[in-house]
Amino acid sequence: AVPRGTPGLSRPSLSAGSQLPCFHGSSTIRNLKERFHMNMTEEQLQLLIEQMVDGSMRSITTKLYDGFQYL
Repeated sequence: AVPRGTPGLSRPSLSAGSQLPCFHGSSTIRNLKERFHMNMTEEQLQLLIEQMVDGSMRSITTKLYDGFQYL
């Protein structure tokens, strides 16, 4: 895994003890790390992003949303 994004996680880690509802529960920081795919190598991350872009390009909902934005 690579260190990308690690500094950005320090602020939410500090906020984990706050009274804000979004920081309640022990899974907040873990979910944030999962969302940024912190456990992947650069090569794995590049493949994942390519798959996500390809899937988005083939998605009917993407085409519908793009059409909506042209209105």
